[in-house]
Amino acid sequence: MARYVINGGNRLEGNIRIKGAKNSALALLSASILTQESVVLRDCPDISDIGNMLSILGGLGCKCSFDCGTITVDSSTLDGAEIENNTAKKIRSSVFLLGAMLSRCKKAKIAYPGGCNIGLRPIDIHIDGLRKLGVEIVETQDALECDATHAHSAYMRLKIPSVGATENLIMASVFLHGKTVIDNCAREPEIVDLQNMLVAMGAKVSGVEDGRAVIEGVESLHGVDYTVLPDRIVAGTYLIAAAMCQGEITLENVRRRHLEALTAKLADNTCNITYKDDRITLYSNGVSTNPPLLSTGYYPDFPTDLQSQFLAMMTIGKGKCVIEENLFEDRFKAANELRLMGADIVVRGKRAFVNGVGRLNGTTVKACDLRGGAALVLAGLVARGTTIVEDIYHIDRGYEDMAPILRSLGADIKRI
Repeated sequence: MARYVINGGNRLEGNIRIKGAKNSALALLSASILTQESVVLRDCPDISDIGNMLSILGGLGCKCSFDCGTITVDSSTLDGAEIENNTAKKIRSSVFLLGAMLSRCKKAKIAYPGGCNIGLRPIDIHIDGLRKLGVEIVETQDALECDATHAHSAYMRLKIPSVGATENLIMASVFLHGKTVIDNCAREPEIVDLQNMLVAMGAKVSGVEDGRAVIEGVESLHGVDYTVLPDRIVAGTYLIAAAMCQGEITLENVRRRHLEALTAKLADNTCNITYKDDRITLYSNGVSTNPPLLSTGYYPDFPTDLQSQFLAMMTIGKGKCVIEENLFEDRFKAANELRLMGADIVVRGKRAFVNGVGRLNGTTVKACDLRGGAALVLAGLVARGTTIVEDIYHIDRGYEDMAPILRSLGADIKRI
């Protein structure tokens, strides 16, 4: 099993380019089956989640290729609408294909999805929304069997702005006669990216950025050549790394507004941040002072996908901090591993109480999920001695070439 070996204490300095967003690319790949023409996606990250999604599409009969960040999908040969258990368990985003398959095939069967073990993440919002669209759904112990033969446009209001449900329901609505309205929809940049690609394919979708998606049905969609938006979570991870290591890095291919929830916190913690076009430069000039409270929320609030990394930074900061996780009930698993490195963290329910200890100590830890694994790498970068991070297949789900990138910035890290 692969692992990272990190010798901490090096300053990070240099430039890196951020590739396309995992969470966007997965949704765009799902949308690729909405047309029988070729879809080309550029700047895709070479990560295991993308590989698994391409395997799922291949299993449905699509012809897929991946070369130097460019994915081409030809779904004209699509010959199935069933995602089996072993395949679905590999990746949470397999559920995003449900709406697209119903639009394309009218029927679909999908096993309950897998992904990171960070909480229940129920798909009841997906099911409720599809039923409002007239989709008949039979729930078995292991799978959902859906029939959209009599689907129709509808108005709905989501009980929470679920990212996955919003994406699924938009894709399930693109061919329905009339107007579908999804109120209280998620507004994450990745969903806006999906909206933009669908529009480029000939769909009539608007309003996502305002929290009220409006979809007017069309007869068909055509192919598209589309570039995935930059990954704000990967960008944020490396910004936090530089802040922890008192470094100076420049990230290319970023969108300033997508990072503001994080950069506002970093700017208050002895970091100087400047922007120029699609670049952001961070200079850390000292040990951070922990904010009293950080709460995660739906976009544009602080992203849950950066909570674990921020937690790692707070362990070495000055003072106390309370981190409140409002989206997932089991996303403090990294805290147990950070305590092995000397962190002072107490978890009570949805809150983690952190008392900065100034310095961590290297030891052997295990990645329990994608973002928590990244947090342990960041902790290793500043710890005394050697840190070994095991089970890094979790990290491979969302970060391409993490070790080579960090080495290019001056870190002492290798993959074994």
